[in-house]
Amino acid sequence: MWELTAALALALGACEPLDDDLNTHTQKTSASAISLEEVAQLLSSVPIGTGQMTEVKDAASSSAGNGYDEEYRMQDLFLSPGTGVGEEAEVTKANRYDTPLRDLLSRAVRERYATKAGDGGEVAEAFLDSLSSSDVQIYWPYSENWDRESLPVITFDPGDRAEQNVGYELKADGSVEKIFVNEEMAQERPVWVVNYNADARHRTLEMLRREDPSWGQGGGDIVVHPGATKAEAGIKTLLLKSFRVKRQFDSWFCGGAEFFIKLGSVEDLNATTEAELRLYQPSITDFMVVVRRKQVGEALDLNTILVGEWTSQLENCALMIVEDDGGTRTSWKCSVTGKYNSKLYGFEIDIPLNSRDDIVWRGSLSRAAIEKFSGMVSPFGDVEMVLELK
Repeated sequence: MWELTAALALALGACEPLDDDLNTHTQKTSASAISLEEVAQLLSSVPIGTGQMTEVKDAASSSAGNGYDEEYRMQDLFLSPGTGVGEEAEVTKANRYDTPLRDLLSRAVRERYATKAGDGGEVAEAFLDSLSSSDVQIYWPYSENWDRESLPVITFDPGDRAEQNVGYELKADGSVEKIFVNEEMAQERPVWVVNYNADARHRTLEMLRREDPSWGQGGGDIVVHPGATKAEAGIKTLLLKSFRVKRQFDSWFCGGAEFFIKLGSVEDLNATTEAELRLYQPSITDFMVVVRRKQVGEALDLNTILVGEWTSQLENCALMIVEDDGGTRTSWKCSVTGKYNSKLYGFEIDIPLNSRDDIVWRGSLSRAAIEKFSGMVSPFGDVEMVLELK
């Protein structure tokens, strides 16, 4: 395995130097004016019971099934109770719950401002409008461990990579007690974390597979049936078989990690003249894989295509793995190369990323290195992957 590591390190010379200073890329900000602590206090002030717990559990499970974290956005909570990220919103879903959580929150906010003279009602409606359109969400880690009876401890993301924060423990008699909350507690009993959603605007691999079967079936066979002529011509497919993250990247209050796998290449490079070679344009495969906290250390079967038609003329590709942390849009300027008449030709490419992303790994992967270690576990920084060229 050290040979592949050395080969990959040598290949880095072809592209921009690695920027892997995690301290530079991990601060998160939000433009939302909604206070997370205020929302946590609001949630702890309403009479939450098994019905509301089931609603949040339904949404968290739906989100996880769609490849996202165990999360329930306020946008969905108010529009379509019980709906997870990636699920089509249905306004009529509220009928599934006797008293949706949105009704309890709306009532509590209106009662809070009812005694305020003048514009109290307007203030209440403005707050509810802001909350229902914000990126605020309820994150319920380890929600699969819920015993269907216990009430939650409600806390919020304090920022600054904290691992402990104050929480509001809801008791069966309706009282609330302040306690300290950490991840160990969240593994043993229900804990709702109020934080900001960071992944709903992206399409997960699970969602992409549903839209296009060519992405393959997770854990199963790739939906690729190359014809005999392509096989005889030496055209292969580069597959990402599995993906394993070796450590946590963020505070547990932020949830799991959103990894973006970005690969630049030239599909179906099969030029017969130098002039034709210049007509080819590089392409980027770019998709998100959410690794929930309980999945760290596990090999996730992805079985998806990175390069659909890798011809004998394509010499290398450019790979970048980032953990999303937002920031301004920028790019990694690098190149991929093709061969014609024993000469190498470069294709310049800009692979997008954000200024505060954690760059897990980036560099150039040669065809020879991929073929040599095809089907083997290979290290890419804090991630291990199995690539296969077949």
